[in-house]
Amino acid sequence: MKRIALVGMPNTGKSTLFNRLTGASARVGNWPGLTVELASARIPLGRHMAQIVDLPGIYDLQGLTEDENAVQRFLQSQSVDLVAVVINATQIDRQLALAVQVRDSGFPCIVLLNMADEAERYGVGIDPVKLQAALGVPVASLSAKYGRGYPQALQLLGQALETSTPLALEQARARLEQRRDGQEGARAALSAAVQLPTRLPDTWAQRIDHWVMHPWIGPPLFLAFMALVFNAVFTLGAPLQEGLGWVFDQLRVQVLAPTLAAAPAWFSGLLLDGIYNGLSTVAAFVPVIMLFFVFMTLIEESGYFSRAAFLTDSLMSRMGLDGRGFVMLLMGFGCNVPALMGTRVMRSRGLRLLTMLIIPFSLCSARLQVFLFIIAALFSPRVAPWVLLSLYGVSFAATFASALLFKQRYPSNEPFVLELPPYRLPTMRQILLRAWGEIHHFLHRATKFIVIGVVLVWMLTNLPPGQPTAGPHTLAGWVGHALHPAFAPLGIPPELIIALIFGFVAKEIVIGSLAVIYGLQGDALQHAIAAQITPAAAYSFMLFTLIYTPCLSTVATLRSESKSNAYTWLSLGWSLGLAWMVSLVFYQGTRLLGWA
Repeated sequence: MKRIALVGMPNTGKSTLFNRLTGASARVGNWPGLTVELASARIPLGRHMAQIVDLPGIYDLQGLTEDENAVQRFLQSQSVDLVAVVINATQIDRQLALAVQVRDSGFPCIVLLNMADEAERYGVGIDPVKLQAALGVPVASLSAKYGRGYPQALQLLGQALETSTPLALEQARARLEQRRDGQEGARAALSAAVQLPTRLPDTWAQRIDHWVMHPWIGPPLFLAFMALVFNAVFTLGAPLQEGLGWVFDQLRVQVLAPTLAAAPAWFSGLLLDGIYNGLSTVAAFVPVIMLFFVFMTLIEESGYFSRAAFLTDSLMSRMGLDGRGFVMLLMGFGCNVPALMGTRVMRSRGLRLLTMLIIPFSLCSARLQVFLFIIAALFSPRVAPWVLLSLYGVSFAATFASALLFKQRYPSNEPFVLELPPYRLPTMRQILLRAWGEIHHFLHRATKFIVIGVVLVWMLTNLPPGQPTAGPHTLAGWVGHALHPAFAPLGIPPELIIALIFGFVAKEIVIGSLAVIYGLQGDALQHAIAAQITPAAAYSFMLFTLIYTPCLSTVATLRSESKSNAYTWLSLGWSLGLAWMVSLVFYQGTRLLGWA
């Protein structure tokens, strides 16, 4: 089987070309000797079956950053029959040097001039025949987004694959160690085949950027826009989630429960309350994640995220982060899971780990449900909005404090290089492929962890047999009373401790667990909780819920994205310890002031 590696700078449309080549057949996985996951797929190409590998976007082939190191190690350790260098034709003057580096390193290669339609609009004149003669490698122009020139580019890939000879790994290792900047060869090719306009024409995009990139107007515009996006995601996602929940409820009542009626109680309970609930929990994430990535694809492909990152970079750099970290934090207010997955756009591992460390402190929508319930039970309508606003403030304070504390442990080894791409609208094909790819990846990663977690919770609340569910003599009851000495200084009683244990699986379970523990629902449940704890203790409980160990899906994503058990345990330990300290300081402080 032949192997083709796609190489290019960020924002060249390389992944768009990969998706057009492979459709929905791509798989993401680890490669020997690499710490990053690479997307690959097998497609028929000419007389051969070819494996297409989408390598990370790089600016240089010399291995100065994590992604560049990953590309270099891949080319040194894997037999590659052809390297396809994808270039943004509108920026050919800055990107052609990478193609010259690949050529001079001895790899059989071709050059694909993507976004050729945009280059024409901007007045960038490229003669592919002359460029091919100047470079000495095959050249094709195309638009991967719209498919223009795609058949010709595909034919060129097949022809080049027929005549290519893989570079021996020993030669690849030696040649990649030699410094080649490619600038001289690029200048010669540009002068022979490319005509650049002296000045790009003014466009409507520049007029938009006048407001979007304004240092005072831009940030509130961005916050307002993201608020609209999050509202749209959850406004549209809520009925989808409810509909999916109704389907699962009907399947349980109409099909599974009657089928298991004759089975032993412990067995039916394990299957229905444990495994089936676990699968339902995973499925409940799907509508929101699907809508989330539909909107995120629109925003990312439009070029707006690059501008938002630029606006917030100055603030975030003081905490060891960059502008993209702020965007990911905002994503986390919707759901921590896709926000963690979104850090893949970061090239430095240190920067990515630091950003992933702080994302779980974002006040996600699942925590918001808990807070709205508790606030309505304990606080008056006049005070309630300010209580909720203060929790958002604590969320930001926890993220910034954690970043300042750990920025030396996870330093970034690269400058923040930002490309401002032109505004574009993605095609429906791009949107659907991206949404499906993320959902598939999420389900594959998270399902087993969710199911295991829910089964463990069921065991805690139902063993030993014969006890009321979540009663004081069940394992969960014993755990709650055993942990009470640690939580008593925080004002949190055993019943709420058990709810916190349930919250580790998913924060949405907290309210349901309280209903099971108290045997009440709705207003009666709120009155019972209000009668048991003070407003200060309730706020302490909400502080702990906000900061402590995130849900099982988030933990699974942390482990999957970091590929480090030690890092995952550090994240869990720090969030748990910080939650305990913050709640302790608040509750004991209110007692000293006579407010508890």
